Amino acid sequence: MEPKKGIHILPSLFTTGNVFCGFYAFVAVLNEQFYYAAWAIAIGMIFDGLDGRIARLTKTTSAFGEQYDSLADIITFGMAPAFLAYSWVLKPFGRLGWMAAFLFLLCAALRLARFNVTKPETRSQHFIGLPSPAAAVVVASIVIAFEDLFATRMNPFIMVMVVYTLAFLMVSNIKYPAFKQFEFKKRVVFSRFLFVILFIYVLATIPRVALFILGITYAVIGPIGLLLANRKQEAESKETSPPPVNSSH
Repeated sequence: MEPKKGIHILPSLFTTGNVFCGFYAFVAVLNEQFYYAAWAIAIGMIFDGLDGRIARLTKTTSAFGEQYDSLADIITFGMAPAFLAYSWVLKPFGRLGWMAAFLFLLCAALRLARFNVTKPETRSQHFIGLPSPAAAVVVASIVIAFEDLFATRMNPFIMVMVVYTLAFLMVSNIKYPAFKQFEFKKRVVFSRFLFVILFIYVLATIPRVALFILGITYAVIGPIGLLLANRKQEAESKETSPPPVNSSH
């Protein structure tokens, strides 16, 4: 029997929205509207999160959808934030500035390629390396915070370090929570429910601050978790190691 041809419209529409956000970010940067470009990248992350979940809920996942999603991600979360960071504050650095932006793009592409060949069961548990949408949102949230709250721009030297750090985290082996197994039907403790309500309230009231806090917090969760795991492993190895033999007579 010949396999059915065609694409699933609903998840592909959300992926197309992701592509549009990435393209609009380029247009906004060219017009020096960095604030709107940053918000376009942030909205693109919402489309990116919804297309996969909708495909799983409607059981319309496909190889085409996965490849389309990856191509969309390299535009919105690779090229767009790299171009935004370069045009915003890195341009005066010349070669150092555009090489830093290129490194961000390169690591985002490598991160997406590695994700595509990762086993599905591993993806559902955690991400290996900082996801490119999260790295892009960190860049976007910095631009939003400084353009809106402080009416200024970040120190270029600090921004270079931020871009290099995000690029390293994307291609690292540090594990990040995937949040793909979150089920709305499951019962949760009341305190967790209150935390979700409080988070939604803060996000709706002061979105520019909440986005900045959320982006930075998720970026540092991986290194902090790795540090705590290493310390725990060292403590356990010391407890299980045999005591030293006294060779004195």
